[in-house]
Amino acid sequence: MTTHGIATTAPLAGRTVNRLGYGAMQLAGPGVFGPPKDHDAALAVLRAAVEAGVNHIDTSDFYGPHVTNRLIREALHPYSDDLVIVTKIGARRGPDGSWQPAFSAADLTSAVHDNLRNLGLETLDIVNLRAMFDTHGPAEGSIAEPLATLVDLQRQGLVRHIGLSNVTPTQVAEGRAMTTIACVQNQYNLAHRDDDALVDDLAEAGIAYVPFFPLGGFSPLQSTALSDVARDLDATPMQVALAWLLQRSPNILLIPGTSSLGHLRENLAAGDIVLPADAIATLDRIGKDAASD
Repeated sequence: MTTHGIATTAPLAGRTVNRLGYGAMQLAGPGVFGPPKDHDAALAVLRAAVEAGVNHIDTSDFYGPHVTNRLIREALHPYSDDLVIVTKIGARRGPDGSWQPAFSAADLTSAVHDNLRNLGLETLDIVNLRAMFDTHGPAEGSIAEPLATLVDLQRQGLVRHIGLSNVTPTQVAEGRAMTTIACVQNQYNLAHRDDDALVDDLAEAGIAYVPFFPLGGFSPLQSTALSDVARDLDATPMQVALAWLLQRSPNILLIPGTSSLGHLRENLAAGDIVLPADAIATLDRIGKDAASD
């Protein structure tokens, strides 16, 4: 399906999903730790997302921990047949809310069972293995051993499809040599474009690319050029940033997160925005300027 020549759906692990999905991370408390400040509002956002056509939800049992998965189950279970829930493993939360690697076979196996239990599923649609060699971003290191554990869990029928998160191109190649990779989830947005070549390579291979922090994450995107383009299009800067990602490559699937119904509607409306060529050229320069800083 296309709108204004831009595909609104894309394949993901043999399914067809709307390219504008939803990321559940922000439903947890401050710092993605603890319960939401408004439990009922969190449930309402999840239900509104699905009612609006979202059929791709990103989550993890280390959000909270356990918080977002339990909210998803409470709000949406039993799940509709077309809903794809993607989770991730490879980390745990410390008592102080810190993010810690959890890469051993025992850790990964326990994480899969935690996700199954808290989501109320017998099989997880897609599990992303999140590399944690560096908590601040991708770093080189072999993923063969933890990925082998995930492949074994797939053989057991606990996982249907496998993805990778926070990985380098070398690790993507290593993973693809071991098993079928359904998707790659890395940081990517207007100002953070280290993965430009990887996005294109994955598009050629028919593999979904799912940018996290599409709006800048904990440091929201701020740019005079972005604000100017948004004003010209009568849109918000964040809507324009999402629209740019949708037009960047047809294999990009978006999972912007929010705990606000208003922001959810704004994010989903980004799918109706068509960026003219001059706007795209202006926005492309944001990434080039950021790379030169």
